[in-house]
Amino acid sequence: MCLAIPGKVLSIESRYDGTVRMARVSFGGIVKEASLEMVPQAKVGDYVLVHVGVAISVVDEEEAQRTFSYLREMGELDELKEINDFLPDENQNASQ
Repeated sequence: MCLAIPGKVLSIESRYDGTVRMARVSFGGIVKEASLEMVPQAKVGDYVLVHVGVAISVVDEEEAQRTFSYLREMGELDELKEINDFLPDENQNASQ
């Protein structure tokens, strides 16, 4: 099953000569990068749903917390550590 995980946008920067917006997103303490190309309105402090490294929608904090509660109830939060397999490593992109 594919899930979009809610995360909080910590910072935003432009890459590739300003053509791509990337964000550092916190997923319950795990910080990864995600593309903001599908949600150009996203800003620092917003919560976004991220699927395989791409933010696909902006959600409010209440919705993000509700999703985390559901994941916790299902015992899926431990699997957030596995999100590293699907999201780009911020260290990989640091030199780009």
